Amino acid sequence: MQNLILEGTWKPGQKIPSQRTLSEDYDISRASLREALLTLETLGLIRSEPGRGTFVTHGQEGTRSKEGRWRYADSLPLRDVFQTRIMLESEIAALAAQGIDDGSLDRLEAATEEMQRGWDLGDLVTNVEADLLFHQIIVGHCGNRMLQLLYENAAEILTETQRQPIPATRTERMQASIAEHREVIAALRARDPEGARAAMATHIRNTALSAAVDLD
Repeated sequence: MQNLILEGTWKPGQKIPSQRTLSEDYDISRASLREALLTLETLGLIRSEPGRGTFVTHGQEGTRSKEGRWRYADSLPLRDVFQTRIMLESEIAALAAQGIDDGSLDRLEAATEEMQRGWDLGDLVTNVEADLLFHQIIVGHCGNRMLQLLYENAAEILTETQRQPIPATRTERMQASIAEHREVIAALRARDPEGARAAMATHIRNTALSAAVDLD
């Protein structure tokens, strides 16, 4: 879908096919499709209009600022969500350090490499999806079902803080973010709960800064 928009097959102002059609065409679940559409919308490529459908916005002047708009601005301050991410994901990372297996650590490495590859190619969807996967893998290995449920129930809001800064992210910040992922992996591989907690907190705090949110 990203390529169809960027290459001009789907043109500015054009209504894209329904979710039902897209999920059948790409043979993916509705849940996976919704994640992809959220990413495309946050990146400024499409716009969803309730009751009308979803339209291509890429190439239209005045559709969004470079920094983008916080999707939940009417109900939740962005700062509050980043604060919650630090509290929740730092503890999740600490617990994951006690039980994550080598295969999952390798998957974290692969996701980080994919994140880098997407950025290098200008494929922001791949970059974002790899970032989302990285954090989801860690959540899946924290061993605390209650924390997992809290994360899953708020995932749509929490993961938007990973998408939202991307349109304004500079290359040096992306390289720092990828390096922070590697620091989290190193702490997890060392089975160091406190190191994993600190590395994840630093990563989220710096991501907040890239979204113009200072948590200090």
